[in-house]
Amino acid sequence: MSQANPTFSNQSDKQTEGRNSRPSATLRARQDHAARRAFFIFTLLPVLLILFVTVALIFRSWPIISKYGLFDLLFGQVWKPNNGQFGFWPFILGTFWVTTVGVVLAVPACLLTSIYLAEYAHNRTRSFAKPILDLLAAIPPVVYGVWGLVAIVPFVDDVLAPLSDRWLGPVSIFSVNQPTGFNILSAGIVLAVMIAPLIISVMYEIFSTVPNDLRHASLAVGATQWQTIRNIILPQVGPGILAAIVLGASRALGETIAVLMVVGNIPQIPTSIFDSAYPLPALIANNYGEMMSIPLYDAALLSAALVLLVVILIFNILSLIVLRRMLRKK
Repeated sequence: MSQANPTFSNQSDKQTEGRNSRPSATLRARQDHAARRAFFIFTLLPVLLILFVTVALIFRSWPIISKYGLFDLLFGQVWKPNNGQFGFWPFILGTFWVTTVGVVLAVPACLLTSIYLAEYAHNRTRSFAKPILDLLAAIPPVVYGVWGLVAIVPFVDDVLAPLSDRWLGPVSIFSVNQPTGFNILSAGIVLAVMIAPLIISVMYEIFSTVPNDLRHASLAVGATQWQTIRNIILPQVGPGILAAIVLGASRALGETIAVLMVVGNIPQIPTSIFDSAYPLPALIANNYGEMMSIPLYDAALLSAALVLLVVILIFNILSLIVLRRMLRKK
């Protein structure tokens, strides 16, 4: 009995020490509060970075904005820095033309692909297709630009332009006004291939959010799978599809190297998809660091960057609003 008491005493001491080593409820609450505050600060960093970039661009662009006015810069149609003329309107229109053509070409194929992967494809097909999409998204833009230069530009020049001139020539948007393949259509095709993996991935995830009970209920009353997709699933995911398109468009708006290699880079107001254009990202990439001896040239290029940043932020904010509304309906 005398030997058992020390053992029991040691065990009770260890248990007591173990209980005493645990942090108190007050200390744990303080640690949780500190962790919450730290994560909140890290979450604010991207927002602060965007604000810092915006303020810096406004500060560097202010000399030309104060001299010419924002309206004259945005809607001016002449770009002759040597003469002090800095009109952004041809570049803004070129950006929207290229982005619109790329999105129009990409969306139908992306929608059909996402429907097939989410509703029809076997698991083996999905496991094979998803890495391919990730690989396409990881290819550097310059590779797409070279591919567009050696494949898309000759194809547009030798095949699509003659066909459009023969069959759709009276329609101004399809008229051929120049003999080269460096035009909006070539840039739009390259952009469509570049943004397709992003749009497909987002749409696939959105289709996956639809409860299977809705599919089973529709099939149980005799509807076909396509009728279920058309009448049940697509109305459910409509806002999400729109958000995916907006995200793809925001990605296309900021694309630089691949577009400037095939778009022609001529500062003009386009009237056809076969016209050359000069998007804002290409303007900044081609000219920043050069001709800095021209007065206000640096401020003009940074003003173009500010306009591009504001447009992309608007597109992203709109997509987030649409996604939140969709989630609230769920």
